[in-house]
Amino acid sequence: MSPKLKTAIDAAAAAAELSRKYYHGNFTVTTKSDMTPVTQADVECEQVIREIILGAFPDHGFYGEETGQTQADAEYLWLVDPIDGTKAFVRQYPFFSTQIALMRGGEIVLGVSSGTMFDELAYAERGSGAWLNGERLKVSETDDPARAAYSTGNLKSLAKSAGWARLAEFVAVSERIRGYGDFYHYHLLAAGKIEAVIESDVNILDIAALSVIVQEAGGVFTDLNGNPPGLETRSVLAANPGLHKKLLARLKGFVD
Repeated sequence: MSPKLKTAIDAAAAAAELSRKYYHGNFTVTTKSDMTPVTQADVECEQVIREIILGAFPDHGFYGEETGQTQADAEYLWLVDPIDGTKAFVRQYPFFSTQIALMRGGEIVLGVSSGTMFDELAYAERGSGAWLNGERLKVSETDDPARAAYSTGNLKSLAKSAGWARLAEFVAVSERIRGYGDFYHYHLLAAGKIEAVIESDVNILDIAALSVIVQEAGGVFTDLNGNPPGLETRSVLAANPGLHKKLLARLKGFVD
């Protein structure tokens, strides 16, 4: 485990301790300009993550959900969502997580995904495999659309496009389709428990860490047009290699 990965795991653990403290307690909730909620816990978790990471690597850039981006020209850029799934957190159901990723020269090279209330810690570093609670992860080999289990997340943009009918073709023949959502369906994908995740409305901070975890587990993680994840990514098509190819052939070109 590299010093960077260890630091990210330490930061995620500190954030988990804070978010657990607030989960059943009183906290303030305000609304941001994009009409999404932000809580006192979001802000404090990002502060502690920032202090730990920049304390260890002061020359790195930092891009946080709540505090924005600093040192944008740095070789290394940390991508942080302190509580991904704030709406779940506010309504007290457990589908929220802490997401910490590291980008070097435009490539995401490290990711930590802490599913706080699930006691799930997934992490990966480029070239070193993906792990969940100490167990190595590997995607499923099932690439037959009729035998595959799918999970969907945010789909507003896809639902407004001609791609919606293309997705329906897979839904109609799928073995199982659910919306496990947020971090959790990516953990399931990387562990080989489902075969694909599809989302059309995401932020890179939501999925940066998860992208490298899925890739290091042997999966393919792109947007709905087949592009690798980057700062402008807004959609996700993640699956094992064989199924990803089949899905991309049907969905590509319908969502920006």
